[in-house]
Amino acid sequence: WLLVCLLLKLFSAVEVQRPRGVPLSKRQFYEEGKPFTCLDGSRTIPFDRVNDDYCDCQDGSDEPGTAACPNGSFHCTNAGFRPTFIPSSRINDGICDCCDTTDEYNSGATCQNTCRELGRKERESLQKMAEIAKEGFLLKQQLIHEANRGLEDKKAKLGDVQGSKKDLEAKVEALRTVKEAAEQPEREAKERHLKAWEGKLSFKSISPSTVCNEHDITGSLVSFKLNIKYCLSLIVLLFNFGFGICFRNLEKEISFDFGPSSEFAYLYSQCYELTTSEYIYRLCPFNRVTQKPKFGGSETNLGSWGKWAGPEDSIYSVMKYEHGTGCWQGPSRSTTVKLTCGKETVVTSTSEPSRCEYLMEFTCPAICQEPPNLEISSHEHQEL
Repeated sequence: WLLVCLLLKLFSAVEVQRPRGVPLSKRQFYEEGKPFTCLDGSRTIPFDRVNDDYCDCQDGSDEPGTAACPNGSFHCTNAGFRPTFIPSSRINDGICDCCDTTDEYNSGATCQNTCRELGRKERESLQKMAEIAKEGFLLKQQLIHEANRGLEDKKAKLGDVQGSKKDLEAKVEALRTVKEAAEQPEREAKERHLKAWEGKLSFKSISPSTVCNEHDITGSLVSFKLNIKYCLSLIVLLFNFGFGICFRNLEKEISFDFGPSSEFAYLYSQCYELTTSEYIYRLCPFNRVTQKPKFGGSETNLGSWGKWAGPEDSIYSVMKYEHGTGCWQGPSRSTTVKLTCGKETVVTSTSEPSRCEYLMEFTCPAICQEPPNLEISSHEHQEL
């Protein structure tokens, strides 16, 4: 945005006189009437040999306004638009490269100065970008607010799940105690039967009614024990596969890196598609990227969530998805997702710059930064 501000300031530029092809930043090295020293320090020549169409300096700095030096460069002032450099070989080649026509001063080419028109169009474009950035940044603030509220809800839900977990653990322990108590008479009855069959009890002590009663008791206990066992198994199953999954999912969401202020949290569990002439691309942020033929066919994994991979000063501007479906006799597919500021959340383009390495452009308000005030006072000027 600093560059944008500078560009806007340059549109109201006032030109400062200096040798043809010299930028303002190097004007102090070209003082008329004083010997000129090549910018690489290789030699010093009389000033009248600057722009004399003969290359004296190895770095080409004595011919900024002619095509004499093969390694020279020409500065287009382009008052009203953006200044730029072109190779000196393009000077007077019959093609208008500078919007202010200064590169064709002696070629006879018919050029029109289009700098002001280009400047007007660029100002409009920059103003649109600034408006998008402003609206996107306001949306980002809403996303941050919603993310913080959602985070608090998830933390509260996690607390509830943890409380339910403790209640279940207490119930499991109580059922285990009841189960052990129910098993005790059964164990005692089994011991008596075992002793009887081993002859450790007298025949008289084993009456038909005793055996029958013990069988009845044992059967009842077994039935009761099975009911407890079933309940116990059901609760453990519920804990492991119900509350356990819920607990892990909540912990994962709470600890996930959704940006400095959780502004990217709204993308979680969402998917966005882009349809091209051949494929349907599907981006599920923080999950994976897929590609499917438009007219039928199996889905191909272009990579699973890896990490934030932007530069150090803007790490959240790039997503990396790795370890996708392997290419035939090649590496596993991977996708780089570049995020740009926009009012809408949408995949804008996909490409494959290298084999099995995909590039996806993705706009969303979460990446928008607060724009500076781009209004320029009418008295602000910069000389060129």
